[in-house]
Order: sequence, then C-alpha cells, then structure tokens
Amino acid sequence: MRRTLTHRSAITSVALALALATPSVALAQTEAPAHAQPATNTNKAVRVTVTVQGPDGLLFKGKVRTKGHDVTTATGGTHTCDGTNGGANPSKVPTPTAALDDAARKNGFTWDGTWYASFDDFSVDTIKNVSGGGSAYWNIAVNGTPTPVGGCQFEIAAGDQVAFTWTSF
Repeated sequence: MRRTLTHRSAITSVALALALATPSVALAQTEAPAHAQPATNTNKAVRVTVTVQGPDGLLFKGKVRTKGHDVTTATGGTHTCDGTNGGANPSKVPTPTAALDDAARKNGFTWDGTWYASFDDFSVDTIKNVSGGGSAYWNIAVNGTPTPVGGCQFEIAAGDQVAFTWTSF
C-alpha cells in the first residue's frame, strides 16, 4: 500500500512538472486568479509570507513586502517579472518570483534561475545553494496551490502564503 501511494505521488509530481513546463498551460491563464485582488496600474507593494522548503527542511520563512519588478539572476540575466509576462495580466502586479527575489536580497541569501524566452519567465533552479537538478525542481505554490503559470506571471495579493518547495520526480 505504501509503495502504491509513493508511486502515485511520484507520477502526480512528474505530471504536474510537465504540465507547468508546457507553453500552452503557461499561456492559458489570461485573467487574475480568484484569490487575487483586481490588477491595478499602480503595482502597489503587498506583504506576503515566503517559505522555502528544501529536501532537508526549512531553508527560509519570513514576511516580505514586494511588488512586480525586474529580476536579475546570474544564469538568466535581467528580465521583467511583474505579472505582465506572457500577457498574463494587463498591468504590473506582485508575483511569486519577485517575492522570492525580494526575500533573498533583504535576508542575505541567493537564488538563481534560467530565463526561458518562450515562456517569458524564469525557471527557479537554485535557492540557498540547493539545486533542483535532473531529479527535482522548485515547485511554486500560493496558498497551498501550485501556480498554473510561471512565477513572473501569477498575481499574488496581500497576506498570501508563497512557497517554493524542492520537489523530487
């Protein structure tokens, strides 16, 4: 029984990872998520809780004020990460990846990600020197639900719980 549940969990994780990596899924959402406040042109900062869960436990948890902004990574370079990516939102909004970037800068840890022009988004590859690699990836969830689009496309709202979780295939 335990092996069956583990096997099903692994299959579900792989299916989710593939679904999130598919361009049609990444571009499918064109309206704001139900939990989020309507997008505004002011791109007001919101306060959210960011959690980073690695394979061996909690790597970071804290509150951060964030808004959509340009993000720079060593591997990916500098790109917009303000919710307008991929036409996901009509105006700038706070996003999970921008929140991770703000948390890292304000709390002295690093993260890195590859930029994929075809998705108009970053793939988070490493947080606090923990890499996803070939057997794992960094899953992004807001309020316990995996984001249906990339971390620079999904709108977050004040009070949201933003989680980056190391997830093995």
